Amino acid sequence: MNIQHMLIVIDPTTEDRQPCLERAVQLAAEHPQTRLTLFMCEFNSALEGGVFFESAGLEKARTSLLTHRRSSLEHLAQPLRDKGLEVTTEVVWGKRLSWQILNAVRQFKPDLVLKTTHHHNLIKRLLLSNSDWDLIRHCEVPVWLVKTAGDRLTKLAVSVDPLHEADKPAALDLKLIACGRSMAEQVGAELHLVHCYNPLPRTLVFDASVIHDYDSYAHDVRERHSSAFNSLAGSNDIADSARHLLQGYPEEAIPVFVEQHGINLLIMGAISRSRLDSALLGHTAERLLDDCACDILVIKPEGFVDPSQP
Repeated sequence: MNIQHMLIVIDPTTEDRQPCLERAVQLAAEHPQTRLTLFMCEFNSALEGGVFFESAGLEKARTSLLTHRRSSLEHLAQPLRDKGLEVTTEVVWGKRLSWQILNAVRQFKPDLVLKTTHHHNLIKRLLLSNSDWDLIRHCEVPVWLVKTAGDRLTKLAVSVDPLHEADKPAALDLKLIACGRSMAEQVGAELHLVHCYNPLPRTLVFDASVIHDYDSYAHDVRERHSSAFNSLAGSNDIADSARHLLQGYPEEAIPVFVEQHGINLLIMGAISRSRLDSALLGHTAERLLDDCACDILVIKPEGFVDPSQP
């Protein structure tokens, strides 16, 4: 993965650690020529005013707040500059964080976006209003959602879909594996390949012949997935010990796999869907975001263009 410019989304609501920045600094150590842009979005409805309530006082308060935020970013940037890194800072005023990040991606054209991710409560899940999900769906460059950055990357896992039952193009699996291999070599980490499948539960099978011999049906499903998975792994020189074929729903099976194997980073693909499809189905990466203890790197197919943009 060729990383020359990283956009790091800094959280203005905390004075504590910024895990995404820590991870970016780790990556920059492997890519010494990488440029960093520290990006912050600020908004306070009490200072918005609106058309009928705009005043010089509100404008002055907003300016003062943004000046303070710029100073905070410069405080974060200076130690990195002292280490020889090229770091710029950008602060914007705007209501919706994800929109502002996507605008910044179009403006600065980074190779990678890093953002700290937090647990999302049930209300946000139901309303589908989370900025991380917007980035998964719409960001045209890879998005690295950081959980913790204290540990060195030692084990990476690439999640693939060799039968493309989630409508992912075959080329995306190859892109994911290539990215995972490149990153594993750069940081000296183990590379694992994982595929999750799930035959129809017995209670949802309505074909009488399948119900009669459900075990044979489940065996055939496993063999089909196993064959496709091993073919993909073999053609990409993935060792047998690094191949993991899981049975179950991805949002249930993969977090268990991540914990059992000490995975630091899960690399996944995401494709474009209509708003209705996204509302009804969601993305696997979205469903895994809260339950996986590790970082998640989401990569789009080659030539992806956000369909929501004109």
